[in-house]
Amino acid sequence: MHPSCALIIWLAAVVGVQFVGYAAMLLLIAGVLLLTPALAGRWSAYVWRARWLLLTLWLILAYNTPGEAIRDMAWAPTFEGMAEANLQAARLVTMLACLAWLFLRLGHEGMIAGLWGLLQPVRGLGVDVERVVVRLSLVLENLQEPLEKGAWKQMLAAQPSISTGQESLHLSLVPWHLRDSLLVVASGLGLMGAALL
Repeated sequence: MHPSCALIIWLAAVVGVQFVGYAAMLLLIAGVLLLTPALAGRWSAYVWRARWLLLTLWLILAYNTPGEAIRDMAWAPTFEGMAEANLQAARLVTMLACLAWLFLRLGHEGMIAGLWGLLQPVRGLGVDVERVVVRLSLVLENLQEPLEKGAWKQMLAAQPSISTGQESLHLSLVPWHLRDSLLVVASGLGLMGAALL
């Protein structure tokens, strides 16, 4: 699969998740796990890292969505809020599964090559594709390295220490095949179907 095709499928899945309910999300997660069994560990790690975001999202939606409060207690969340909070949390967990699939499928170099392929059409509009790809490569490289405790203070310092990174960036460009076009069309149809539900 071409890296740009994988990025398009991921984007269609992430956007499509916003329009579907629990059954479609479970089907998507089951399909991804069946196709990529090694995904479970990475996905669970992403969910664990996002636990505070999930909790905050749930609390905000449960308490700020208008509706009927549980047992008419003023401090309790609403039934409608809890339903909305559960749905949005499930959507976020599903999107994390899609993100884990993308990173497992492409890796660092594949992400860069996929972005390179996707940005080629906007080159004619004056977008400096090389600069965007190099910056994204640096961001992805820095995200993979765990920061030491208190590193944020060093980042905010007037003279931060310069980390040594790659001197050059090599892209392995894969040819686009007919199956990539078919997968893009199928993901587009799936997104349209999700939006029309």
